[in-house]
Amino acid sequence: MSQEIGGKRPASCQPFVVSAIIPCLDEETAIGQVVAAVLGQSVSEVIVVDGGSRDRTAERARAAGARVIVESRRGYGRAIQAGIAAARDDADILLFLDGDGSDPAEFISDLVSPIATGQAVFVLGSRVRGSREPGSLAPQQVVAAHVGRLLLRLVYGASFTDLSPFRAIRRDELRRLGMKEETYGWNLEMLMRVAAAHLPALEIAVGQRRRIGGVSKVSGNPIAGVKAAWSISATFVRLAFELRTQER
Repeated sequence: MSQEIGGKRPASCQPFVVSAIIPCLDEETAIGQVVAAVLGQSVSEVIVVDGGSRDRTAERARAAGARVIVESRRGYGRAIQAGIAAARDDADILLFLDGDGSDPAEFISDLVSPIATGQAVFVLGSRVRGSREPGSLAPQQVVAAHVGRLLLRLVYGASFTDLSPFRAIRRDELRRLGMKEETYGWNLEMLMRVAAAHLPALEIAVGQRRRIGGVSKVSGNPIAGVKAAWSISATFVRLAFELRTQER
């Protein structure tokens, strides 16, 4: 693979290797269907990072064809980092999505293709654009998306409309970003670092489905929602200052 941003592989090379990473906790109802749907989209492997589920999430993920990694330390960013570390060595593109069935797997090709063809190194799937099933996004998630969009535009001139977890990035560029966040601020941190680094990025409309089962760890839990909001806000302030200092 070319190391130049936007570089394309010669036609004679093998197809890009895509590793899908799915962090989840107590998603036994949905995870089997999610893994099967992702594997049906020409993804090279699916890594499910189980955060210590008390149900049959890990068992059902394995049965559906996923490789399961257990990350006993709580924290969304920690789970993502564990999945990245477990990805196969030859993975070119890392794909991220949730394990509750809310991210439409049929858009995976639309996320990956611009990276494979050199149009972008990062592609975000926006939940607030496209077709949304009623009740698929809680009001606080919609508000967070709008606030995040405003802050990213004001500070970095970026045009992202959502903080969606459904996204894909070239692995070599992700390494260069220097991601650090260990909790719910991970998704925002990636957008901020991508924008600050002026990486070629695209956003596509993917919409959102209602989760297949279970209860959201954030939108379905007021306390967890407050903690997530605080983590995201703290991440923006801390990282904005850090990146501004680096620029100087």
